Amino acid sequence: MKAYKKQLLTLSLGLLAMLFLPEMAEAQRMRGAAAGHGGARPTTTRQSPSHMANRTASRPAQTRHPSSRPAVSKASNSSSRPTLNGGSSRVTKKTANNSRVISVKDNKIGNNSGNRTNVGNRVNIDNSKNVNVNINNRNNINVRNNRNVGYRPPYRPYPRPPYVWGGYRFSCFRPYYYHPYTPFYWGPMWHPWGFFIATLATTAIIVSVENQQYHYDQGVFYEESDGGYVVVEAPQGATVEVIPSDAQTVEVSPTVNNYYYGGTYYQMENGEYTVVPPPAGAIVDKLPEGAEEVKVGDQTYVKYGDTYYLPVQVDGENAYEIAQVEEGD
Repeated sequence: MKAYKKQLLTLSLGLLAMLFLPEMAEAQRMRGAAAGHGGARPTTTRQSPSHMANRTASRPAQTRHPSSRPAVSKASNSSSRPTLNGGSSRVTKKTANNSRVISVKDNKIGNNSGNRTNVGNRVNIDNSKNVNVNINNRNNINVRNNRNVGYRPPYRPYPRPPYVWGGYRFSCFRPYYYHPYTPFYWGPMWHPWGFFIATLATTAIIVSVENQQYHYDQGVFYEESDGGYVVVEAPQGATVEVIPSDAQTVEVSPTVNNYYYGGTYYQMENGEYTVVPPPAGAIVDKLPEGAEEVKVGDQTYVKYGDTYYLPVQVDGENAYEIAQVEEGD
């Protein structure tokens, strides 16, 4: 019985060995291979090119445009660059203003060569000829001469200190009362400085001042120009026998009157009328075309030639007083 059990056990072990020995041998071989080559590599599978193409197409396209970058330009002119204030983000732009406000500094008193007004009892009058006529534009002819003086001093002192501005002293008797400057029209026979005319009326006469000839007609003085005549400022010292009947009487002193017409002042002696400088302190109510408003501090004068007029009001009516202007603070 014991012998039978031994045989049965031996047979069972043999069957088991036949079943498991091949698997154990294969496992042993695999372990040996792994030990000899640093371990088994995992199996990898490469994707096909078509799969990669599909994968690439599935990604959103990223395109760089030049406009997406901030444009940086180098200006050739350094003045066009913005100026940063203290490194802050605020940019200050420097703007050019072409418009210029006329002031007394831009209109120097007696700035013409050889034509400075001497304050006091003497008046320096230069009757030299210096006329520049632009024939190419006869509707806007530039006429400038050196015969004008700003004013004649008044016969009485001023009641208050002068108005000081820009290195000059402006003296007037009446208080400042601003009203807009409106050019006055004296009629069809009167013309402003620079006006060109081809022919003169038969009433025109020739007037000589220091060997210089002028043509005079109804309150207007002319000089010959290329192909005609051009209106000029009345030359100081010119004497005529007749002035327009609507000339205004201007009080110079209790015993002396002048006559005013079209921006020109006349003094009558021996039945004749002589062109004289404007008398400071005198009042007129009309100023001709060609004058301009000029800022003098916080006041606005009207400048005609080299003469400054202060806007005033007399008996409720707008008028202008001839200002005395002197250099000095």
